[in-house]
Amino acid sequence: MIKTNISKLAIEIFEKSVNDYHIHDDINRKSTNPFEMKSFEHLLYEKNWIDTVQWHYEDIIRDPEIDPNEGMKLKRMIDSSNQNRTEMVEYIDSYFLELYSNATLVKNARINSESPAWAMDRLSILILKIYHMDEESKRVDVSEKHRNNCQAKLDVLLDQKTDLSESIDQLLEDISSGQKKMKVYKQMKMYNDESLNPVLYKKDDSKKG
Repeated sequence: MIKTNISKLAIEIFEKSVNDYHIHDDINRKSTNPFEMKSFEHLLYEKNWIDTVQWHYEDIIRDPEIDPNEGMKLKRMIDSSNQNRTEMVEYIDSYFLELYSNATLVKNARINSESPAWAMDRLSILILKIYHMDEESKRVDVSEKHRNNCQAKLDVLLDQKTDLSESIDQLLEDISSGQKKMKVYKQMKMYNDESLNPVLYKKDDSKKG
């Protein structure tokens, strides 16, 4: 059985990515990934950078006074970011498929409801929530009640991080020992596909007519 403590590594890289982003806090700034290209660490850093930028896209687009044209532009950026996020998850799952390709399945091996990389996706978002909830719990321009409420939420998020990390490592150990089989489905997004989104293909048909 391959021993794993991958969640600890992932958390360290996700936290580094979040902290690196907030040095400039600029949605237009490209990542300067410090890890070797195509390495597992590189994938994790890039994954979280995408999540972090999108987190701030989502903040901006909720401005009730945003210019409609800017809002639509940002909506398309969010769509593109979602596509990149999905592709990065699939790259990470490809890494796990290769890593555990020689695992011998036990009889009646089970299958998990989500792949390891999609669990990593939740961990990446959780690290972002923790960063921003910690910020809120330390604000000086709000009431003590606000800070206390945020601290209570932060405590829950930190507890969730412990549980999710343990669950990810247990899943990977089960896969490596053959207790669980790894099966990955490529995401079949339809809204960006001109042949599957009826708004897009009907518009295309009308042009042909």
